[in-house]
Amino acid sequence: MKNILLIVFSFIVLNGFSQKPGIYWIQFTDKTNSPYSISSPSLFLSQRAIDRRVIQGIQINTLDIPVNQTYVDSMINSGFDVFDESKWFNGVLATVTDSTILQILSGISFVQSYKYVRPLIAKNNKSKKEDLGTLSDYYNYGMGTDQILMLNGNYLHNQGYRGDGMLIALLDVGWIGTNSSPIFDSIFNNNRIISTRDFVTGKNDNTVYESGSHGTSVLSTIGVIANGSLVGTAPHASFTLLKSEDADGEYIFEEYTWVCAAEYADSIGADIISSSLGYTTFDDTTQNHTWNDIDGETSVASMSATIAARKGILVCISAGNSGSQPWHKIGIPADADSILAVGAVDTLQQPASFTSVGPSADGRVKPDVAAMGKGTAVVDVGGNVVNGNGTSFSCPIIAGMSACLWQAFPNATNMQIREAIIKSASQYYNPDTLLGYGIPNFYAAFFILNGIADNNMNKEQIINVYPSPFSSQLNVEFISEKSNNISIEIIDILGKTVYKTNKNIIPNDYNIIKINNINDLNSGIYFVKIQTQSGSYKKLVVKS
Repeated sequence: MKNILLIVFSFIVLNGFSQKPGIYWIQFTDKTNSPYSISSPSLFLSQRAIDRRVIQGIQINTLDIPVNQTYVDSMINSGFDVFDESKWFNGVLATVTDSTILQILSGISFVQSYKYVRPLIAKNNKSKKEDLGTLSDYYNYGMGTDQILMLNGNYLHNQGYRGDGMLIALLDVGWIGTNSSPIFDSIFNNNRIISTRDFVTGKNDNTVYESGSHGTSVLSTIGVIANGSLVGTAPHASFTLLKSEDADGEYIFEEYTWVCAAEYADSIGADIISSSLGYTTFDDTTQNHTWNDIDGETSVASMSATIAARKGILVCISAGNSGSQPWHKIGIPADADSILAVGAVDTLQQPASFTSVGPSADGRVKPDVAAMGKGTAVVDVGGNVVNGNGTSFSCPIIAGMSACLWQAFPNATNMQIREAIIKSASQYYNPDTLLGYGIPNFYAAFFILNGIADNNMNKEQIINVYPSPFSSQLNVEFISEKSNNISIEIIDILGKTVYKTNKNIIPNDYNIIKINNINDLNSGIYFVKIQTQSGSYKKLVVKS
C-alpha cells in the first residue's frame, strides 16, 4: 500500500480562498483533549468493527478517534451549519449562508483551513456525473445466469456460501422502489437492511428511498432472491444503504460525503464497501480533476478508499464508463490503492466498449478485475427485471461474490480475499488496461484460499460430489485435463456397477456434471467413479 497516512492531514491549502455562500469543508488542526481514547474503542466503534480489526491484526489508531466535539460545537455557535463530520480527515462539512462569517475562521486556533465545495442550491440541470449504469444449481438464476456462471459463482452458492453474516455497505444516490417492490421482499422480510443514512443532507438523516433509483438496480445484483427471474451474487448478505451522491448536481462536495459514508461503514463494522460512483469533472469546472490526479493520493475520496482498506474493509469501486469518451480513463476513487476497481465485459467475456481504461496515473494496474456489465440483469424502479449497462453493475456483482468467498474463510484478511480474487482471474499473468487481471474465477479463488497450489488447479481431479447423503440427484465437480468425454459409474459397496453413463465435458476446465434419476438406488454407501483417457478417479457418497 502507498504511504497515504503521511499525507492525509496536509492535502488542503492552509488558507481559505473563497468568500461566497455555499457548502464548505473546514479542516481542524488536531484532536487534542478528546474524551475518547484508543484504549476504549467500544465508545466509538461497533463490536463488529472492533472484531474486524482484531481478526486481521489491525491496530486502532488516532484516525479512529472522532472529531473533537468541542470544535464542532464552536463552529455551530459561530453560525456554521455543520451537517457531516470526518474523523479520518479531521474536519466537517458546513452550510454557510452568510459568507461574512468565514472571516472569523482565520482567528480560530484549531481551524487549519477551509475549502468551498458546493453552492447552496445545486443547479437542477442534467448532471455531468459519469453515467455508471443504465437500465441448475441451488438457484435458478433466470436472467442473471450469465453474470453468475461467468464467475463460477454458483460453486460457492452450491457449497452453502451465500453471504450469510456478511455486511455490505452500498454508497449510491438513492433506492427508490426498493422498500415497495415485492422482488426485494427476501431482503426486507429477513431484516437484511441493517441501517440507512443520507450524508448529502447530513445530520443523521436516514431517508434514502425518496430520491434516485440507481442504487435500487445496484442492490438487486447482489441481494435479490427471485428464483427463475434473478438471484443476486450474495442473496443472504445484509446491507447498509448510504446516500453519498447528490442527484441535483456534480460538485467536489460529493467526494467529501463519500468520505463520511465510508467512515460510517467502517464504524458499524461493514465487511465490504461497494460504490458505483465516479468523479472526474464537475458542474463548477474549477473543481475538475486532471489526469495527474488519478494517482490514488490526490482525491479525498481515493485516499478514504485506501484508508478503508487499511481498516480491513474490502473496497469495490466501479472503474467508470468513459472508455468511448474523451476522458477515456478510470475515475475517482477507482484509482485508490489496495481496492478492487471493476471493469465491464459482455456475455461473451469481451470488454464493453464503454468500460474505462487504466492504468492509474502512477502506473498501477487498473482496473483490477472485470465482470459482466453489459446486458446485466438488474431490477428497475418498477420492480421489473431488465438488462442494464455499466460498471455500476459489474462492481456490485464482484462485491457480492466476494462476500460469499469471505464467508467461507472468515479468518482471512481483506487483502487475502483480494489477492485470491486477483490470482484466480483470467489474465493474472498478463494484465492489460481494459480488464486488468481479468475475470475472476471464484471456484479457483476458493481453492487458492483453501491452500491448493495454483499449479494444482489444472490437475485432473474430482473436486467434490454432493449432496451427501443424496436422494435423486448428484452433482460432480470435476477438473478435466485433455478429455472431452468421460465415463461415470456409481458402484455399490460390493463392487457392482449400479449406474453408468457417458458425458461430454469441457477439457482443461472446471465442470459440474449432473447425475439424475438415481432415486431408485437403495440406501447405503456408494462410490462415484470417473474414467478418462488419463486416469480413474473415485469419491465416496451416501444414499439416504
